[in-house]
Amino acid sequence: MRRNETGLWLAVAVVLAALAVPWFLWGSSTVVAGLPVWLWWHVGWMGVASVVFWVFTQRAWGIGIEPAVGDSSATPDGSADRARGPYSGGDSQ
Repeated sequence: MRRNETGLWLAVAVVLAALAVPWFLWGSSTVVAGLPVWLWWHVGWMGVASVVFWVFTQRAWGIGIEPAVGDSSATPDGSADRARGPYSGGDSQ
């Protein structure tokens, strides 16, 4: 399941990056509410990217980086076998 989720988030990232620049609006002189339509596209797309990133942080933060609980790199007690540093959420003392 974790591998499918990684692939899904990778596909979402590629789509976000590919459509971030409105190639299809280049050369368009259409103006809406005093601003070019390509600028409105950019504003809207940044809103979409913000929502997608928020969902990613809530559901899949660390995917592809941290080992899964059932992974072979996990210790017998189920915790991940990784170094504890000041930014890893572990005790720093």
